[in-house]
Amino acid sequence: MSDLTRATIETVDASRQLDDILGMPEHLRDALWRVESASLQRQDAPGGFIVAGMGGSAIGGALAAAVLGDRASRPIALARDYGLPAWTTHESTVLCASYSGNTEETLAAYDAAGVIGARRIVTTTGGRLAEAARADGVPVIPLPGGFQPRAAVGYMVVIALEVAALCGAGPSLHAEIDVAAAHLEPLVREWGPDGADDALPKQLARGLAGTVPQIAGAGLTAPVAYRWKTQFNENAKIPAFAAELPELDHNEIVGWQRAAELARFSAVFLDDTDLHPRVRQRIALTRELIGGQAAATFQVQGRGETRAERLMSLVLLGDLVSFYVAVLNGTDPAPVDTIEQLKTALAGS
Repeated sequence: MSDLTRATIETVDASRQLDDILGMPEHLRDALWRVESASLQRQDAPGGFIVAGMGGSAIGGALAAAVLGDRASRPIALARDYGLPAWTTHESTVLCASYSGNTEETLAAYDAAGVIGARRIVTTTGGRLAEAARADGVPVIPLPGGFQPRAAVGYMVVIALEVAALCGAGPSLHAEIDVAAAHLEPLVREWGPDGADDALPKQLARGLAGTVPQIAGAGLTAPVAYRWKTQFNENAKIPAFAAELPELDHNEIVGWQRAAELARFSAVFLDDTDLHPRVRQRIALTRELIGGQAAATFQVQGRGETRAERLMSLVLLGDLVSFYVAVLNGTDPAPVDTIEQLKTALAGS
């Protein structure tokens, strides 16, 4: 099946996940309003900025750090674990992000930040994290309910960027985010189900369906590659892997020598206008060298002038590609049953 019309999509997408993907421009704007409404106080954090979260709640921190790039003025780190980086001090700011508010790793990181005496800020829809924050007098940036956590990526990126500015880890990018939201609107129309049948995400989805995607990024696009990987995992329910250039040219590239004997592997290289010229050269050479073993290879570049525009365009593209692959496979993109089974097993142990 290669039909990606709206009628076909609606037969697979029972909970209308597509609407959440296409709503990304409005999510960015709403996130700005939610941070402003929280009336957070500016407080310099010479001890750095940490985003504590898991899965779709953590990716916003990684993407925000990439948007800031060399504009960051403090260390920015992710804590995808039960604890915080060893260097965390009382002069650090920790943003505890959990869409559900019940992520056990994030709850543990929240407690750890409290023991250290770090400034804590919470973003969530509720749950135990919201309860603890309100009991402790910790500010909460509320998230809208009704999403799969991964669909709230626009909120998580903006909130991480805004909190980074509030703690002195980077400049305010409020205007840049507004422009990025406007920039995404024509892409939503072009790449959505009512766009051309040969639109970029539909082409990519047809080329990647039935393969195990390997996503490669560099610089700005490195965390986006990881986002694509996890979206293939959760939306399309398939294995996918992410790596970073130039590092993959020192190891992973050799693994392609026997790839065709094992399965149908594909490769997507996420390009950017600001990449080091040698990295861009590596993309071309790597595609050439692995081409004989790959079911398909693609090179795509973010659209836009600013880092925020280009990064968010690639996030939108990856979300749509993984969604379209799910539709081509006849797979409802919403459920994540295995994760729920794991949580149930952990709760009973």
